[in-house]
Amino acid sequence: MIISVKEIKKFLICVAIPLLTGFLSSMISVLLSQTSFEIQYAGLIKPDFAPPAAIFPIIWPILYCLMGISAYIITSSKKGTQKINDAMFLYYVQLALNFLWSILFFGLSLRFVSFIESILLTLILIAMIYKFYKINQTASLMNIPYLLWMFYVIFLNYFIWILNK
Repeated sequence: MIISVKEIKKFLICVAIPLLTGFLSSMISVLLSQTSFEIQYAGLIKPDFAPPAAIFPIIWPILYCLMGISAYIITSSKKGTQKINDAMFLYYVQLALNFLWSILFFGLSLRFVSFIESILLTLILIAMIYKFYKINQTASLMNIPYLLWMFYVIFLNYFIWILNK
């Protein structure tokens, strides 16, 4: 099977979009707070199940790559255009909410707002996974680690908000 240069570019763009989204969100958060994530995270009272700060820069790029690959699979599908458009709309909504979370939590220190936003993000993510499943099961399943991580993020965000009121 020969892959065209056009398909390689499309794949790279699909993977780059979530990676750049996460990077830009991080940069804006640091600019707003004037403090690095590591310093802010270290200064928070955290529950015992909170991971070390070093875990986040490992987990998120992996999840962003999986998101991008799944988006590529969906946009390359031969299913109906409307199904793909609906699924990708939810993909971009969850990506926008993902972008906003770090800004709310770290950049603006709005822990409760970021908690509510993470719930909304997870609900949109569930809907997106369902829409992806209707198009391509592999693309859908690639987002399960992200969904599991978001359940963890919701609980972690909640307890950090409670402990740091």
